[in-house]
Amino acid sequence: MPYINAKTNVAISKETEIEIKKKLGKAIELIPGKSENWLMVSLEERCSLYFKGRSDNAIAFVEVKLFGSADDGAYDKLTAAVTKILKEELNIAPDQIYVKYEEVSHWGWNGNNL
Repeated sequence: MPYINAKTNVAISKETEIEIKKKLGKAIELIPGKSENWLMVSLEERCSLYFKGRSDNAIAFVEVKLFGSADDGAYDKLTAAVTKILKEELNIAPDQIYVKYEEVSHWGWNGNNL
């Protein structure tokens, strides 16, 4: 049950949003046991974000939350994939992207906790 929330200060067209969602759905498979079947994605465009005191560059902050855990190698691969996707789709340089991971031990779905 992964969740990816990407915030950026750039505009995202509907076509680009769908493409990012599709690519993130494939990228989440880099984490063993995770798939698009359980992935929730949130894309927030035109956010007030500042990096290094500036907001005139295209920047992004991405949060990845997982029910359970993964190893460092899987996180490394997913970070590379996420930054590649945002570079290809939004022209955000990899050095202007933060990716944060959070492992969650309690996750509610369908009226129950897992």
